[in-house]
Amino acid sequence: MLQDITRFSFPTSIIFGPGAIGELPGEFISMGVKKPLIVTDQNMEKTDAFKSLLAVFKNKQIDFQVFSGVQPNPHDVDVENGVSVYNSSACDFIIGVGGGSPMDAAKALAVLVGMGGNIADYDAQSDTKKEIRGPLPSIILIPTTAGTGSEVGKCSVITSTAQKRKIFLCSPQMMPAIAVLDPKLTVSLPPHLTAATGMDALTHNIESLTAPVFHPMCDAIAIKGVELTVKYLEKAVKTPEDIEARGYMMLAAMMGAVAFQKDLGTAHSLSHALSAICGLHHGLANAIVLPFVMNFNKEVSKSEYTLIAREFGIDIYGKDELECAEKAIEEVRALNKRVGIPESLSSVGVKSEDLQELTEKAYLDPCHYTNARSCTKEDLLSLLKEAF
Repeated sequence: MLQDITRFSFPTSIIFGPGAIGELPGEFISMGVKKPLIVTDQNMEKTDAFKSLLAVFKNKQIDFQVFSGVQPNPHDVDVENGVSVYNSSACDFIIGVGGGSPMDAAKALAVLVGMGGNIADYDAQSDTKKEIRGPLPSIILIPTTAGTGSEVGKCSVITSTAQKRKIFLCSPQMMPAIAVLDPKLTVSLPPHLTAATGMDALTHNIESLTAPVFHPMCDAIAIKGVELTVKYLEKAVKTPEDIEARGYMMLAAMMGAVAFQKDLGTAHSLSHALSAICGLHHGLANAIVLPFVMNFNKEVSKSEYTLIAREFGIDIYGKDELECAEKAIEEVRALNKRVGIPESLSSVGVKSEDLQELTEKAYLDPCHYTNARSCTKEDLLSLLKEAF
């Protein structure tokens, strides 16, 4: 392994802390940009957090245009509609505000503004995909959840309306110029969304840690992300005004996204299918299937799961690794329960008749290619049945 050549990169500039959005006007001057298209969703547009961001711009007399047409699990038509607004409003850069959906939409929108065409043209799974070379408009991302970590990622996941599956767009050109992590913006997030997005962050850190790719920097970051989630997620859910818990959960989410430069695993293939077909929130889907996937992987991931057990306070010294791995899985299940995550897919509206289609879509999803243990189509169906 150590004879291989591997490249590491962590380029995004991050502004972190309560009130960090107040730093943006100065950044615009440094970047030489004037009018952003602010990409968000209709629910976010109504929040005090979003209004506080607009107040910063209005106080500095910064012109802007809002596009709030992003739906949960954003669709290609959302992005295409945003491109029309960008062009007609004479914008020169893009700000994505909200959870993973607006941020992913903002990055994909930048691709279509800079390169033209449609989302399917840049499908990372297609042999005929167009290369994303740029130049693209500058992107600033402002998360209001602590889950996806899209604010520091080079990829975007967009649902194809026609194909009913997730399309991946990936390129270093899509890396945001700046990520603004302001924990004040997450305080009003409801407990169930705090829980789901937080478990999404945990899934990113765990799956990237166990992905069979050599990247020791990402491994170290993933372990730290697990540590912060274990320490602060329950606090953020149960005491939403706790700025420290909110801030550290934002960092845990960011770390998960940095770590999954290594790639992800089977939980994500399942959750991508569950979102595309059943409309499940991505973080919720990840949270429900994660313990089942961990159990599937435990023999080959027992050393990594032993480290996860340690972050939950389990004494691992001198203990059998498989025993520690099983305790780690138990702790993940227990954390799910403490923060209010349902235990099964059936309890969140998934139907038994959906399982076969879910299996087909999950098998097409590339994330399971880097799962710690190889997955057949039959394995995916079995995992869905267990989680059901």
